[in-house]
Amino acid sequence: MKIIDFWADWCNPCKMMNPILDEIEKEYGIEIERIDADSNKDMLEKYNVTSIPTYIIVDNNDQEVKRIVGAMPKFRFVNELGLTK
Repeated sequence: MKIIDFWADWCNPCKMMNPILDEIEKEYGIEIERIDADSNKDMLEKYNVTSIPTYIIVDNNDQEVKRIVGAMPKFRFVNELGLTK
């Protein structure tokens, strides 16, 4: 599993999620690919991202398995990912 994080510098919800993503990356060993939406319009189009923050969860073949839009508390994000310790 990998999380593709679409974000922007001006996005306050994105900024709120950054430390949560950092914790999840460390605690669960999940790779997070961060894509600046302002600098990567082609990636927005490729993944059909229309708002940020958007988190696309992909499998080992880079196929989308889930999409999460918006900021949320860590416990809810972890639940959305289906992670347990």
